[in-house]
Amino acid sequence: MTVPQPARQSAVDRVVQALEERILTTLEPGDSLPSEGDLAVDLSVSRLTVREATRTLAARGLIEVRQGRRPQVSAPNADPVSDFFRYTVRRDPRNLLELLDVRIALEVHIAGLAARRATASALQRLDLALEEMWRAEDEPEAYHRADVRFHEALASASGNSMLTVLIEALADPLHDSRRHSYAGHARRGLTVAQVIEVHAEILRRVKDRDPKGASAAMRAHLEQTERDLRAALREEMSGPASR
Repeated sequence: MTVPQPARQSAVDRVVQALEERILTTLEPGDSLPSEGDLAVDLSVSRLTVREATRTLAARGLIEVRQGRRPQVSAPNADPVSDFFRYTVRRDPRNLLELLDVRIALEVHIAGLAARRATASALQRLDLALEEMWRAEDEPEAYHRADVRFHEALASASGNSMLTVLIEALADPLHDSRRHSYAGHARRGLTVAQVIEVHAEILRRVKDRDPKGASAAMRAHLEQTERDLRAALREEMSGPASR
């Protein structure tokens, strides 16, 4: 019996791995990589191999390549995550319900963490976002932006930078989600004020340092959002004939 041999790693893959290790362990965002020629000598490969490797790293968002400059290490960002969710939702609005499952998994936990960890400045940002929602009650686009800011401020209040980055990465698809749920909410004969009050309840629980209550309030909000989304999607899928 022949034992399968592992695939040989290409020269480009080896350079990618070596540069990735440097980026993650010894370099900081904004630092420049060595010149193409220096890297070729250091890693015993051709300059063309180095060039292909830097293109791969740039595509992953680990470095930024500009004409006439050496590649620089990028600050951490979740752009690939954001792109995936944005394209998936816009390709088929029914995927908003799957996005809602992701939100439940993240934001119910975030609310509980915020109730434990929120600082005075974090609570102030939440207050400001809620006030913006009330002021924009009759201006849908401004209201959606304020709603997104509330959820981003709540994630920041959790004290977990990874959760914060994930929620910020979802900003665009969540904006699309809110447009749909807003329409579904109206179709169900409910008011914007009712949605804002649910947000106010989440904030009250956070201020009371009540993790279970904050998580429950967030779950109730997202369950309401699901009902609104389903109402909007039913209308969209049924077409003009049913209106």
